[in-house]
Order: sequence, then structure tokens, then C-alpha cells
Amino acid sequence: MRDLLLGDTAYPDGSLVLEAGCGVGAKTVTLASRNPRARFVCTDISTESLAKAKENNLGNVTFQQADIFAMPFSAATFDHVFVCHVLEHLTNPVGTLRKLRPLLKPGGTITVIEGDHGSAYWHPETPASQIVWQCLIRAQARLGGDSLIGRRLFPLLTEAGFTGVRVSPRVVYCDASRQDWVDGFVRKTIIAMVEGVKTQSLELGLTDEQTWRHGIDDLNQVADQPDGTFNYTFFKAVAYA
Repeated sequence: MRDLLLGDTAYPDGSLVLEAGCGVGAKTVTLASRNPRARFVCTDISTESLAKAKENNLGNVTFQQADIFAMPFSAATFDHVFVCHVLEHLTNPVGTLRKLRPLLKPGGTITVIEGDHGSAYWHPETPASQIVWQCLIRAQARLGGDSLIGRRLFPLLTEAGFTGVRVSPRVVYCDASRQDWVDGFVRKTIIAMVEGVKTQSLELGLTDEQTWRHGIDDLNQVADQPDGTFNYTFFKAVAYA
């Protein structure tokens, strides 16, 4: 996943980069290590997440608690901005992008990476596995987010005033010949993500307990069966301020 999503993200020596919404620093580690002569300011609203991110002890990174809607930086501060898996959780992604754009110096770039749950398909597919997957999409929508946002990166960035927008799909494909991907992506990422919305899905009446159990079992069969396959697409956009 690091190479797939970040392999072509490189910043010139001396660049000052803002990572908005860094979470626990999962992407920060890769960005900082692959760009050792760039400097990173990584923000998140969660002090708990920032505390975990700081444990990575990255010499070229400064962590700072900040609300993405009210960044404490002057205009034209940064050479580049990096945003990954953040917009999907926000009720107003265009407004957020509009607030980030002035922070860039003229000619600076923004990189945005988002998934799109509507891009997922798998074999064997069953009605129950589709139901629990739709629970994931619908539960996030109830919270004001959009797990289908990957397909909208081009219009979102364009509406926010960015230019030269270029979007590239990054496809994850898993089958029995790629057991590291089956384990790391299907089991530990995809199925774990679906299981994380169980309580909410049941409380919202999106499904019932029995269907939920069947759906999770069926998704596990995708990972366990020798003929199981899973496909998912991320979208990566780069644009200019």
C-alpha cells in the first residue's frame, strides 16, 4: 500500500509540507522517510492520535493540534499540502479544500488520496456480504461523510479553485496468489473496517444480527477460499493552487 499510494509522492529538498489530518501518522512515516530533506508540519484535531504519531520520533516532522477548518497558519506558508483519507469524513469537503488552498504558496501543490467503497467487488459475492458492505457505506453517510468520494476528487478540487487537476486510480487486487495482500488488505483492512460499524448498523436498523453474521462470514470466505478474489480502487489527485 505504501508504494501503491505514495510511491510517486516526492517533495524537493527544503520544501515545507502540511499534512492535514495526519491521524496516528501512518502515512507520515513514509512521507518523512522518503523525503528526508523536506520538512513536514502534520496536524490533527485529536490529541490522542497526535500522541501516537509522535512516538515515531521523526526528525523532520513537527506535530501540531489543529482543526482543519481553522488552521493556525498564515497564507502562502507551505510549498505543498498532503491530505489522505480525510475528506470522506467531512460534511463539506469543498469548503475544506477552499480553506487549505490559501495556505499554499503560488504554484504549490495539493495531493489528495481517497478510497471509493463503490469500487469494491469480490468473488464469491453473496447477498449477505453485499448487505454488510452497504452498511459500511450507509453508516458513514448517516454521519455526514461520503465513502464514495474517490470518484469526485476532480470536481471537488476544481470547484475549490485548484488548477491542473490530475487524478489517477490506484487498484488493489487480491487473490490466493497474493496472500500478503489477502491478509493485510482483505482481512486486516476491509473486513476489520466493516466489522467496525456493526453496532451502528444494528442500531440504525440497516440490517439484523443474523444477516450481519452471515455477511461477515461470507466476506471471510473471500479471504479463506482458494478461488476468492477482491478488488478495490483508491483515487489519487494532484493539483495546483
